[in-house]
Amino acid sequence: MRLVEHMRELRRRVLLAIAGLAVMAVPAWFLYGPVFDALQAPIDAIDDAGLSAALNFTTPAAAFDMRIRVSLWLAAFLSSPWWLYQVWAYIAPGLTRPEKRRSLAFLAAGVPLFLGGAALAWLVLPNAVRVLTEFTPEGAINYMPATDYVRFVMRIVLAFGIAFLLPLIMVLVNALGMLSARSMLAGWRWAVLAIFVFAGIASPTPDPWTMIALAIPICALYFGAVGIAARHDRRVERRRAERDAELLGPQT
Repeated sequence: MRLVEHMRELRRRVLLAIAGLAVMAVPAWFLYGPVFDALQAPIDAIDDAGLSAALNFTTPAAAFDMRIRVSLWLAAFLSSPWWLYQVWAYIAPGLTRPEKRRSLAFLAAGVPLFLGGAALAWLVLPNAVRVLTEFTPEGAINYMPATDYVRFVMRIVLAFGIAFLLPLIMVLVNALGMLSARSMLAGWRWAVLAIFVFAGIASPTPDPWTMIALAIPICALYFGAVGIAARHDRRVERRRAERDAELLGPQT
């Protein structure tokens, strides 16, 4: 394909991804009520515990802006298989048949991993909000701008979702022959240290529990990826040995 044709194909895939996002924004708009109630639940729990806290809409249009933000955010998650497929469909023509199968497997694994990380972030969210609001001085009222609060939630969800893609990246690097399972396992101490450092930076709360809740699943996924890479390396070694045997067979 010429450059112009590549640009046309890219534009078509982008428009299809946006169309999928727009379609899923319709049910997301009607799901705004229960989703916002779930977002507000940690604030309500804090208020019930005696710490005065509430979400604050600072302008007349803030509530409408909030509904649009939450609806688009939810639509991005609901339409993730669709727009990820558009990414794959754009690069697929340049791949061989085995590469297409492997890339589809990575796509199929990436969606549940990302959503699993997002689900864990949702479980951690109430504790994160509670710990942060405990720093409010006695007698003060914690009125949180609603847009800032939703941005805070998005940061947690994205950090957890992206972190859960670590094993997928490791398996991809191993499949490309750039890193062996033995090398991964040899540096496991540094990897665990790096995971905890990342968890400490990505976690928006100062308490250790949020960091541990993020780091432990990533460590488990890390060692799971090492196991998958080890199986792949054994298959590659076995195929190489078979080829060597076939080449040396007629000479002996």
